[in-house]
Amino acid sequence: MKLPEISARKEIRTLISNALREDVGQGDITSMALVAKKAKSKALIIARDSYVVSGVTIARDVFRQVDGTLKYRIIIPDGAIVKKNSVIMEITGSVGPILTAERTALNFLQRMTGIASLTAAFVKKTKKYSVRILDTRKTTPTLRNLEKYAVLCGGGSNHRMGLYDRILIKDNHRKLWTTQGTRTLDKAVEEARKKYPHTIIEIEVESLDELKCVMRANPDWILLDNMTTRQLRECVKECAGKCLLEASGGIKLSNVESVAATGVDAISLGCLTHSAPAANFSLELE
Repeated sequence: MKLPEISARKEIRTLISNALREDVGQGDITSMALVAKKAKSKALIIARDSYVVSGVTIARDVFRQVDGTLKYRIIIPDGAIVKKNSVIMEITGSVGPILTAERTALNFLQRMTGIASLTAAFVKKTKKYSVRILDTRKTTPTLRNLEKYAVLCGGGSNHRMGLYDRILIKDNHRKLWTTQGTRTLDKAVEEARKKYPHTIIEIEVESLDELKCVMRANPDWILLDNMTTRQLRECVKECAGKCLLEASGGIKLSNVESVAATGVDAISLGCLTHSAPAANFSLELE
């Protein structure tokens, strides 16, 4: 899979700049006090466990923003598996700037690699089924682009990026719509289609009867919310490929394979970005 080039984006460069400003402030006073300006070395970034790597180009750009004269060698690229205690990147040059950039670079790397590795675990569990593992909007504010990129590194797929690129009629929209008179859920899909005819439209359902209702309006996707595997199978059978089905709610590594086996097209998981454990990296000077 070809990954998008995200580090060149202006908003990512600004994000790195803000992260450095948060950490460095007026200067790295410990390094300024103790590290000779002429001191040079090679630094190694080491993975302390086996992971699917994500964020190595972002880490590189952190060092680059601190000191443009530093030299880099990426050994394990984004999307690749790194073994425990292996080096993923080398940085050569002035010691002071390397130490100044260290924590910010590792913070991006540990967060993104944690997400990629968790995503890869879900993808591995479901690999024999034709199902997509999707992320959600349950992301860290201002880090969505990086976190969704990390999902791609782990072999997952991106759901909508925000409120602007897909209509998704969920519980509160449904409640407001159905309590305003006698309007049914299929009419909500029709109304959305009328106002945004060229946009993907998805609607959440909680039962087989609701699925039958919304199918009359031909949505692009139907979100099957918190259903049992039996209910999911019934919905897959009823839908018969007429639209795409997404399962969501209460899905974990322990039960994701049984959900995939029902025949749904995709499984969305908020845990990929809101609960992924951080990966463990360290930077060591040679």
